[in-house]
Amino acid sequence: MVYKGKCMCGSVNLEVDGDAMAMMVCHCKICRSWSASPVCGATLFKPDQLKITKGKELIDQFSLSDGHDRKWCTKCGGHLFTDHRNTYGVIDVYSSILESFEFKPTAHINYESTILPIKDGLPKFKDFPKDFGGSGEILDE
Repeated sequence: MVYKGKCMCGSVNLEVDGDAMAMMVCHCKICRSWSASPVCGATLFKPDQLKITKGKELIDQFSLSDGHDRKWCTKCGGHLFTDHRNTYGVIDVYSSILESFEFKPTAHINYESTILPIKDGLPKFKDFPKDFGGSGEILDE
């Protein structure tokens, strides 16, 4: 399945080909600040699954820390994805910009920083699962 997405104004278009590697809800301060919301959906794909189909020249980036390159449209400011390929080997495409994509998270990450406790029965990782270089420690809901 190919999912198409675009920035808020439609000047930048992208596609992701295939299923996401993981879908999680992030509670870290950095994601909250970038998204201006109490949580942020992390939808991880392999870098070769992402293709920019229009407006590549309109994409700019901001990096608060190395290896976490947040990409956005310079025309409307719409957020597109975060490039983590140099740290985690993944691209985090904002699932809310993907047409017909169903966001089904399997866990919460960085839950120790939450400002919006969510009781949904999913695992709540203190930081990250061990597979992603975290402690793997699970917190109570």
